[in-house]
Amino acid sequence: MKITFTLNGQTASGEAAPAQSAVRFLRDVMGQKSVKEGCGIGECGACTVIVDGKAVNSCLMPAAQLEGRVVETTEGLEKDGQPHPLQTAFVKHNAIQCGYCSPGFLMNAKALLDHNPAPERDEVEKALAGNICRCTGYQQIVDAVLDASEVMRKGE
Repeated sequence: MKITFTLNGQTASGEAAPAQSAVRFLRDVMGQKSVKEGCGIGECGACTVIVDGKAVNSCLMPAAQLEGRVVETTEGLEKDGQPHPLQTAFVKHNAIQCGYCSPGFLMNAKALLDHNPAPERDEVEKALAGNICRCTGYQQIVDAVLDASEVMRKGE
């Protein structure tokens, strides 16, 4: 089946198999390699993308449900050759180690900041609770999101 949707601000379309998950469609058909499949059951957050402004586990979503939707992946964070403030903050705070979970964290953090530009620490922790990282210990990730929030509010 042909699926047409907006991907990172551009109209996109591709052929999906009837039972294909959104994570497999986005990776295998649309070339969005940042969308990782970790657990396949919606528990680890590695596959997180933003659909119509909301962070979702793409491993649980059928590809067919992307039809007509607006989808954002980590590939769409960079603008005009410049990394998104979240990406910069993740590097600054050493919030990326092996990197497998990073795209999911970035997309959950972006969804949070899109709706709440000035979150408190507990709000960041709650928003990222569905993401698992085996390397960082989470403190650096939360610090990075709070730092990016401040930078974004100041317009830096």
